[in-house]
Amino acid sequence: MNTRMIRTYSELITLKTFEERYEYLRLDGVVGEDTFGYDRYLNQKFYNSKLWKDRIRPKIILRDNGCDMGLEGYEIQGNIYVHHMNPVTKDDILSMSEFLVNPEYLICLSFDTHQAITYGLEKPPQQFPIERTMNDTCPWRH
Repeated sequence: MNTRMIRTYSELITLKTFEERYEYLRLDGVVGEDTFGYDRYLNQKFYNSKLWKDRIRPKIILRDNGCDMGLEGYEIQGNIYVHHMNPVTKDDILSMSEFLVNPEYLICLSFDTHQAITYGLEKPPQQFPIERTMNDTCPWRH
């Protein structure tokens, strides 16, 4: 019996706010255990493959316009993570399941959002840089 909750891009894009999308994707700290430990080489082999790097990843970035969780107005500054919305297992990698390559199960994330989703943080990360002012990190200079 498969008890896997299936998250989809089609369902995600019906959610209008960053917070709603974040809650939908949040994993509550459940990481794909089968790809960690001594089996980690399997997912690293996949993520370094031409299939992933040259075909799948660029397609998702283009579809999402490089925006965090595919949400317009949340352009990612820096590295873009193409995230599997459903935790990938060792069997997914060995069988090249559709969860690995189907755009319906992939989304662009910023590093901070990826970390927060993966480890199940209650609140989404701050999305925009704090507006800095002169000496705001040096209170003794005010």
